[in-house]
Order: sequence, then C-alpha cells, then structure tokens
Amino acid sequence: MKKFDNTPPLLPEILALHGKWRANCDAVLWQQERWSWAQLCAANHRFAHGLIAAGVRPGDRVAIVMSNGVSMVQAIFGSMASGACSVPINLSVSDEALAGMLHDAGVVALVATADQVMRIRSLPGGLPESLQLLVCDDAPADGWTTIDQLCSGQPDTLPEVDIDPDGPLNVIYSSGTTGLPKGIMHTHRGRRDWAYDLAIALRYNGSARTLLTIGLYSNISWVAMLCTVLAGGTLVVHSRFDAAEFLATVQRESITHTAMVPIQFQRVVEQLKVVPADVSSMQAMMSCGSPLRETLKREIFDCFPCGIIELYGLTEGIITTLEPEDAEGRWSSVGRPLLGTDICIVDDQDRVLGINQSGEIASRGRISMPGYWQREDATAEAEFIDHNGVQWLRSGDIGYVDEEGYLYIVDRKKDMILSGGQNIYPQDIEAQLVTNPQVDDVAVIGLPSKRWGETPVALVVPVAQQPIDPGSLMAWANERLGRQQRLAEVILVAELPRNPNGKILKRELRQRYGDREYG
Repeated sequence: MKKFDNTPPLLPEILALHGKWRANCDAVLWQQERWSWAQLCAANHRFAHGLIAAGVRPGDRVAIVMSNGVSMVQAIFGSMASGACSVPINLSVSDEALAGMLHDAGVVALVATADQVMRIRSLPGGLPESLQLLVCDDAPADGWTTIDQLCSGQPDTLPEVDIDPDGPLNVIYSSGTTGLPKGIMHTHRGRRDWAYDLAIALRYNGSARTLLTIGLYSNISWVAMLCTVLAGGTLVVHSRFDAAEFLATVQRESITHTAMVPIQFQRVVEQLKVVPADVSSMQAMMSCGSPLRETLKREIFDCFPCGIIELYGLTEGIITTLEPEDAEGRWSSVGRPLLGTDICIVDDQDRVLGINQSGEIASRGRISMPGYWQREDATAEAEFIDHNGVQWLRSGDIGYVDEEGYLYIVDRKKDMILSGGQNIYPQDIEAQLVTNPQVDDVAVIGLPSKRWGETPVALVVPVAQQPIDPGSLMAWANERLGRQQRLAEVILVAELPRNPNGKILKRELRQRYGDREYG
C-alpha cells in the first residue's frame, strides 16, 4: 500500500501554502505598499520562473545588492523558490570588497535596486565572467532587465524544481570585524530547521507583526524575517532605522516583534524619555550583534513590558538566548543554548573545561553551517573534534557557564589583551566605564607597551553637552579596576566605527591608533 508522503516541506512550499490559506492576510508592509500573502507568493513565484527562464538553475548563486523594500523581499524569496542560492550583500562594504564577494561566490545573476546600479557598473576589476543576468527594480541601464520585465508573462504558481534539501539556500558574507570576509553557507534544510528552532525561542506565531529596521542582507534581519514568514506573520520593513519612526510604527501598526542591535535599542530608550509612546503591543524583542550591557538591559525592561530576549550567536550557527523571565539576577548572562543545541567551553588545547572556567565557546547542533563557501581551510579552522570524535564549531569568543547552565561572555578571543603575560578582557573594563554618567559609548583596545607588551587604552564617546576631562575619567576608572586592568590613556572620540550589525570595529581602531606606544 502506498504511504503518505511525510517529507517535511522546505520554505518555498511553506510560504506557498500561506499564500493559499492566508491569502488575504498582510504579508509585507513597506512605506505605502501593502502586499497580502497571495500577492507576495504570486510575486515570488513569477520572479522564480523568470530566473529559471533566464537559465538560473538550483544551486546557482544570485547576488542581491539592494536597499530595503518590497522588491528586496521578492528577490530573496523568489530566488529561494527557484532553488537558487541568494548572496545578499552588505551595502556598507567597500567597492573592492563587493567585487571580491561577487567573484568569490561565482554569481550567475545579480539583482539590484536602482540606487546601486552605477556603483555596480564601475566596480574595480569588473564583474565576474560567470554573471549572465543583471536585474534592477526600476529604470535599467544598458544591459539590465527590470524586475517587471523578468516577471512579465510568468506563472504565479510555485515552480516545480528539484531542490536538494542539502543544497545551498544562501551565502552570507561575514562582517569582516576580525579578518577577511568569508562566505557562510546555509542549506534549504538548515535554514528551515533554524527558523523553526528560533521561532520557538523568540516567541513567533501567525499573528506576529515584525518590524525590520536593519538591512535585509544582515543575518539579524534573516532571523526575524524567516521566523515571521515561517509562522505566516507580517513583515513591516523600514528603509533605515530612525528611533522616532520606529516608535511611531510600533504604535500605528501594533508591532509585536523586532530584532535590533544594542545601539538601536539605546536610541529608542532615549527617544522614549523625550516623547512617550504606546509600546504595549510588543510581545518579544531580540537584541544581538554585540553585548547588551546591564544598564541598558535594565532600561529596556523599564520601558517595554515585554522585556527583551538577548541572543548571543554567530551566523555560522552558535546561538543562546536569555529569556526575559530569567534576566533578574543574571543581567550579564546571554542565557542557555537554543533548542537542540549543545555548547561547551574549551581551553587552548581543546580540553573541555568545567563550571565557571573561562575558555573558547563551542557549539554543535542542526543549526550549524555545513561550512564556509569554497573555504575548506577556514572551515577546518572553525571546528574541533572532541575525545569522543564529536565535531564542534568554534566561536572565537571567550566565555564560561555557571552552575545553573547560563552562559556569560567574557570577550572576543582576538580582542583579548596580553599584558605582562596576563589575559585582560576589554569587556570587563568597558562594563566599568559605562557606569560613569558622562560616558555614552566606549571601546577598549590593546596598544603597544614597552614594559608590558600591550596595555589597555579606552576610546570614549562623551554624553552630549557633558564635557569630560580624559585624565579625570582615567583616574576614576583606574580606582575601580584591577591593577593589571588599569588604563594607559583615555582618548575622547566623536563616535566609534561600527558595522551595520552594531559591532564595534576594534580592528579598525587598533589600526588607527596602532602607532602609539606606552611606557
């Protein structure tokens, strides 16, 4: 007797079913445009058929160089429905880095918003030879096709393509905060399972109305975006982040979910102090990308009844979450591992450490990437095999687990300062400095020292309208720090360089101030 087909559907089929059963429900809102689930799925499917008609095959890479909007949502999910592998590009990278990513990925098609066309046409070294199709959302230049032209005459049904569940769904290039960018690959099966597990941890459901303020090329946006569409909710997309508009949209559209970085939440809290807003609709908010300091975390709990879920993770696949109910008494923790994920702490010899011992965080589970795109060397560096033969993924971060199983981040391994043979963690010093009411933002880096090899130096952004004497601030901090943590200098700066995900670019700071040397 023939058995029922119990093969779990991949994301394209799940979305297509939403188009059938949630046809009239809101799927995407952007500016004045509102697309229902029926409209979104029809647009995705026509885009997918257009790619296929142009010769794009399952597994082929499609670069997405786009500003936020409904056309970018269509390009992402249309590429997915065709079986192609999308390569969403961070728009803030240099032209050289952009060209390098396109060549590295071997893209066969490129989709851009009109504001990116001139940039793409003048990339150093030209476009990859593999590139056969150029698409933009409006008014093409010579050799370009519009999205409307690509989709014209195409059916609005899900294409019948043979998608390999273990084939690549996307390649997201790393931020490059600690070295050369690498293409992080995720499969169709992996992204679906990843979305299921995260949707549970981050409390998504079919009534979710999720506000996206970060570029849709970011894995932070992909967390919120895939969890929302998996559940059949609504994406509310902003072109850029603005604290006042964020709060206005929360109130106007009854936003229930969002995912942002700490600096964005800081600006929202500051705005709420000036102009109160009704945020009672918010059910779950996620902060990730960089550490959420205790003082800011407490302020968020004061402003939002739902509190906040802090997520620690890498695009490569290591994720923990601290649920709002667990925050009291654990304000500096990043929580426990995601459903189905295990973590351990290892020393420099890959020996597993015990409770409250600091070492490198490693993880294993179904959300882990299969590897870096065409970088077997980097993939090998990111793994270790324990004494039982089990493979683990390295994080590059230093942390420890307490008696209750809660993870605490100490610092980035590559940001650690080696001073006089002792390990100094900048995050400990930063946590002290931000308690000073004159300090708005801070980054601590290690700079050359004749006596100690390296010594801590603080780059401080003062609170507006509150002038700081650097010497007095350094004396204040050094009174509260351990002897080996004491600062050699406090340097006042107008702002700290960050990537679009909110991470401070300490490598850039070390390059900028690396010619200084201390006694």
